[in-house]
Amino acid sequence: MRKLLKLLFATAALGAGAGLSASADDQVVLFETTHGNFVVETYSAKAPITVENFLNLVNSRFYEGIIFHRVIAGFVIQAGGYNQNMQPRDPSATIKNESSNGLLNLERTLSMARTSDPDSASSQFFVNLMHNTHLDYQEGAPGYAVFAKVIGGWDVIESIAAAKTAPGDKPIEAIVIHKAALVDRATIDELLD
Repeated sequence: MRKLLKLLFATAALGAGAGLSASADDQVVLFETTHGNFVVETYSAKAPITVENFLNLVNSRFYEGIIFHRVIAGFVIQAGGYNQNMQPRDPSATIKNESSNGLLNLERTLSMARTSDPDSASSQFFVNLMHNTHLDYQEGAPGYAVFAKVIGGWDVIESIAAAKTAPGDKPIEAIVIHKAALVDRATIDELLD
């Protein structure tokens, strides 16, 4: 009984600390890649500008043919800006930084990549492979805006993170996003490899 109570308290604390699942959106995004499929849920209540931008890109098929161009084991995997020939694919708009939304760069979360200009994010995103505390918002120091979380296919993320890379952290073998699409949450299990 004591072990069960400890497990229940630990689970409750984990859920409260992450503060994510309660505000998740109804639909989820399925990514089909050369390493397999993974699914993310978004948090429009916490990051409305970022999620709207991300879903507009998903719905316009922007991410199809894009590669994971930056892979750093134990840190992040990043995609959203280049095709297999390393030609940039940039959308025209940048968005306001929403890193002060209370969400942390915890393992499994997605955040927007940007330059040193806090409001320069556009299409590139990264998946945190650990809690990258130095990327979190701090008073007087903008962080990187968390807007989603991987909820299925973490083994695929780990496979991408383990890819051999060349100088500059680019995978030697291209890791391509074949498709990114909104799907019903109820269909997750059948869509994962």
